[in-house]
Amino acid sequence: MAKRIALVEDEPILQQNYSLALKKSGYEVMIYGDKASALNAFKHQLPDLVLLDVGLVDEPEAGFEICRELRNKSTQLPIIFLTALDSDFDIISGLRLGADDYLTKDISIPHLLARISALFRRMELLINTPEQEEALQVGDLTIDNERLTVKWTGILVDLTVTEFWIVCALAQKPGHVKSRDQLMQAVKAVVDDSTITSHIKRIRQKFQLVDKSFDHIDTVYGMGYRWNLRA
Repeated sequence: MAKRIALVEDEPILQQNYSLALKKSGYEVMIYGDKASALNAFKHQLPDLVLLDVGLVDEPEAGFEICRELRNKSTQLPIIFLTALDSDFDIISGLRLGADDYLTKDISIPHLLARISALFRRMELLINTPEQEEALQVGDLTIDNERLTVKWTGILVDLTVTEFWIVCALAQKPGHVKSRDQLMQAVKAVVDDSTITSHIKRIRQKFQLVDKSFDHIDTVYGMGYRWNLRA
């Protein structure tokens, strides 16, 4: 069955261009031109992936609001921002709301399709991992590979798909430094350094919501990140 992609975009020319490219790649595409129509559709059924612009019609932050609503419905739904806004503030805002990727509209169609394909591969790998242990315990951290969940001191930490993979990659070898390139390989995505950095910040924040004293992800400047087991 073809994967269903929701394209939330208000410019007709871009709707046509992206939709055509996605359909040629074998995806089923649903197009929504404003926040209200998108949210109404998502009430009834979620797609397999969402491509989301930030500004829609006369609502400059409609995409951020849609992302927030979608994350409340599902922590695992792949969400990609595809927008003309390219400031660090906008990128960080999108990732903090739980998006898995943030792309600007100057990205080539082949590159966009590669990022979408990478997210779908990652979902499939998460689902089809019978060789993995059902649960990994690292100190107070519990990773449940079957349910795709992470707990800290027994309390669920609400991670996105991308964040789950990053935590898995770091925690599997505590004390070992993972470079940004290695983390990109672990999450099966092609993202830039600033995107990985933003994900790490968001992960820390989510753990600190559970435990204010959480400090088990170290930044090793010039090298990457590591999971530490300090008491």
